[in-house]
Amino acid sequence: MSVTNKSADAFRTISEAAEELDIPAHVLRFWESKFAQISPLKRAGGRRFYRPQDLQLLRGVKRLLYEDGYTIKGARKYFKDHGVAAVMEMGDPSGSQPRDALAIDAADRETPTVRTPAKPRPADGAQRQLDDILADLENAQAKLKAALEP
Repeated sequence: MSVTNKSADAFRTISEAAEELDIPAHVLRFWESKFAQISPLKRAGGRRFYRPQDLQLLRGVKRLLYEDGYTIKGARKYFKDHGVAAVMEMGDPSGSQPRDALAIDAADRETPTVRTPAKPRPADGAQRQLDDILADLENAQAKLKAALEP
């Protein structure tokens, strides 16, 4: 199944992931912008590394869009209604037949196996700089308030 010579547990670059999934790299980037659940690791310079669970999720998205005929909007609704675990199961490379979407029980929908990542935070230096700016603004606001009080 894998086109690369890497082990199944190895991380993949975007080009390796695209090759393995047989889709262009720009499609992976587009899917990242449309599905918050797709979030590969990003290293310095924005280089993406896809974990095995990312590839499984991408296989599920590919199936929804290319095989099952969902639109982007429909696939997003599917994520919302059925959860990440259901989409990951659709992309399971083990060769087992995925369960029908209607047969997924409520427990699977409520307990996804992959957490949606937190929003990115600024780097430590940038965070300190933002904290300093915020403190300056709060100080200026307090001075203005004091000056405007009769």
